[in-house]
Amino acid sequence: MCGIVGYVGPRKATPILVDGLRRLEYRGYDSAGVALYGDEHLWVRRAVGRIDQLAEAVVGAPSSQMGIAHTRWATHGGITEENAHPHTDAAGRIAVVHNGIIENNSSLRAQLEAEGVVFLSETDTEILPHLIRKHYRGNPLEAVERALRQVRGTYGIAVLFADHPGTLIAARHGSPLVLGIGDQESFIASDPQALVAHTRRVVYLDDREIALVSAGSVQVGRLGGSLEDPNIKLIDDDWGLAELDGFPHFMLKEIHEQGESILRALRGRVQVEEGNAKLGGLNMEPRDLVRVERVVSLGCGTSFHAGLAASLAIEHLARVPADSEIASEFRHRNPIIPKDALYMAISQSGETADTLGAIQEVRLKGGVVMGVVNAVGSTIARTCGAGVYVHSGPEIAVASTKAFTSQLTAMLVFTLMLARTRNLSLDGGRRVAAELQAIPDKVVRYLKNPGPIDEMVRAVTAARYVLFLGRGFSYPVALEGALKLKEVAYIPCEAYPAGEMKHGPIAMLEENTPVIFITSKDDQRDKAISNMREVLARGAKLIVIHPEGDEEVKALAHISIEVPAVADYLSPLLNVIPLQLLAYRAGLVLGRDIDKPRHLAKSVTVE
Repeated sequence: MCGIVGYVGPRKATPILVDGLRRLEYRGYDSAGVALYGDEHLWVRRAVGRIDQLAEAVVGAPSSQMGIAHTRWATHGGITEENAHPHTDAAGRIAVVHNGIIENNSSLRAQLEAEGVVFLSETDTEILPHLIRKHYRGNPLEAVERALRQVRGTYGIAVLFADHPGTLIAARHGSPLVLGIGDQESFIASDPQALVAHTRRVVYLDDREIALVSAGSVQVGRLGGSLEDPNIKLIDDDWGLAELDGFPHFMLKEIHEQGESILRALRGRVQVEEGNAKLGGLNMEPRDLVRVERVVSLGCGTSFHAGLAASLAIEHLARVPADSEIASEFRHRNPIIPKDALYMAISQSGETADTLGAIQEVRLKGGVVMGVVNAVGSTIARTCGAGVYVHSGPEIAVASTKAFTSQLTAMLVFTLMLARTRNLSLDGGRRVAAELQAIPDKVVRYLKNPGPIDEMVRAVTAARYVLFLGRGFSYPVALEGALKLKEVAYIPCEAYPAGEMKHGPIAMLEENTPVIFITSKDDQRDKAISNMREVLARGAKLIVIHPEGDEEVKALAHISIEVPAVADYLSPLLNVIPLQLLAYRAGLVLGRDIDKPRHLAKSVTVE
């Protein structure tokens, strides 16, 4: 959830560490710090706030060639300099940065305090340097391993010893770490984005692995086992594309990239003449698809919404029962895993801890689970072993936009494959394939003329409460629209299936309450119009996102946003974009930090 950067090599460490942290700012954080080796001791500086504050704090740093750095997202203790990382042992000879949560924090702290340790922070992380010191007998690797045997929970750590210049130690369990291999220099990071300026050669650590990192050597092994030369991989070129390219914010850039990102999710996969599609990463032949009797999507936040829209499409086109599960709730209820079900784990980062937990539960009970992820080489991609890369490219803004449409596109390609093994004819398959292929151009066309978004912005920024409504395929879009407005603009809002409005939310409506209604041309349109009339009867301000040419709906709305007409199961790909623009512009008007909303992190690697 936080950012880790480590460096050892011939160059000055401080600028590399600070620049690496800047590249990880999108992950979300509230404080930052560095620890450097210099003149046989450790030099530590920490600061609350942005990297700029840390950059000021490290002016005058020693000319070190080795160090570790961190951006923290608070889980234990308030946002203070004392709680910022790195943390050290009492002698200041061992420094640790840590992502994750130590679940037996309280008992370990009590044990160490009984042994005379004085803690200077409220964090769970500070336990680690003291535990490592307790076990240190001259061998740093052995000390870290012994300390980690006492820890229960998740961690990605980098450790710096004053007594061992030229060596860093890294270890992970449940929180991602990647090692970078350069020319007589080595790096540690929680995300490949921190490494792309220096190297494309990387090593992904797996759970319960530990690494000994020096300038000219990296060795990796299981905790308690022997170390070996690692398997080096190349970072995809896309990781180098995370620049603003003239846009004021990454969120706006990523909204406008959706025509291209959807095209990449389709490219080489949709076969219009055959009326079919192919996702090679699934490793599933038609005979395997025929055996699937249920499809269950697993995801959190935006990925859950993408899975919900996909589930509706699977039932509609393939006539296969489908559900979307909130991954953070899934494994804790002891779920029943049908043997004929296929689970699809959806995650932009491929590191979402709750989704990883759900995957492990499915696999433990003998189920089949595939990954639908963006980040190549991520933990979910490696854990599942089979699945789909959505190829949306780097998504830097914390509030996800193009990942939603890319994830849903990939799931729709899978839906076409599944449907063709069942009831969908060749002609029907050709129609679906052609409709999918037409989506990128329609997205580009809409973004050139998005309609009266600023009128929507004025309505919602003046409101105490906003209600999002939709039926059928429009309900997941309503959920995603409300989530975006909360994430980026901090405006109180909620989303409901339109048919549920009269069962509670209608009590919230008063004069000029903005009600954002998402519609498509489907068999629920007439019912949706009835719901709109109910909204109008209460004096609310009706804002409707609807297909071009629907004059009846347009006449009802106070504010009408027209999008290119598409089949109902494809409508979320178009209808979500005005809501993304709404959240962006509302956040702008209200002076929010668009790309880094408060309290949020891009890659949620803690439960």
